[in-house]
Amino acid sequence: MASVTIPETVRKLLASQPIELPIFHPVALKLQRMLMDYDFTVDEVSQVATEDQSLASQMLKMANSPMYMGRSKVATIKEAVIRLGAQQVINLAIAASQATAHASQNDALDRYMKDLWLHSHGAALGARWLAQSCGMRGVADETYLAALLHDVGKLYLLKSIERLVGAGVISSMFDDDLILEIFDVMHVEQGYRLMQHWNFPAMYCDVIRDHHAEKWDTVNKMLAIVRFVNMACHRIGLGLKHSPDLVLAATPEAELLDISDLQIVELEGVLDESREVGFE
Repeated sequence: MASVTIPETVRKLLASQPIELPIFHPVALKLQRMLMDYDFTVDEVSQVATEDQSLASQMLKMANSPMYMGRSKVATIKEAVIRLGAQQVINLAIAASQATAHASQNDALDRYMKDLWLHSHGAALGARWLAQSCGMRGVADETYLAALLHDVGKLYLLKSIERLVGAGVISSMFDDDLILEIFDVMHVEQGYRLMQHWNFPAMYCDVIRDHHAEKWDTVNKMLAIVRFVNMACHRIGLGLKHSPDLVLAATPEAELLDISDLQIVELEGVLDESREVGFE
């Protein structure tokens, strides 16, 4: 990539946008808070999840897709909570709302958002699969959500650009090199800021903060999985980057997780298959 410098005025404008930009659906946030409080019933989760019928319909569509449920189908949100558990239903709510959030009336920005959604959703499915494959079934759903949100800072920055362009504050600035430089320089700090503002649990905030860090907590297996799956997405070109020369087996994450060559092949298959999962 060519060397690009973000104009300081643009950086300040992007960093100062309202934290309440439409990144998270209010119903999804309400469900996440319920889970954090450990104080809910199946009926309460079902009631909140159906406050927005469009979101509930999208959740059921996702729940019944092969990559989520296999051959077992659910007909209602309450049935999904009973059979899948509250964490997975909340994952579905956040994923369904994120699928909608990754869209723009601006064609240039919409392209970035669609590619970003392919990457984030594929990473989530891949991270859940890898957690299960590495003997971490007990945290597979949490690992899914951590991977789903690891690049939420990029969505925030795209929404910020969209708002500033719409207000006429900045002109069209969709050169690929500049957008990728903005992401590289700003998406971690902005994603971490966003997650802390909405009081997401520390395990998710830590993944967002450290998924590119040179020094990171190698005891944190969830972080290791998200880092590894993120690189696997880059290797096969799932999303905004394509780095086909990445040798996944040689990474510290692969060594830490004891990932075999067969697991890498199978993971790439899961990621490739995720391209075909659409929920619009």
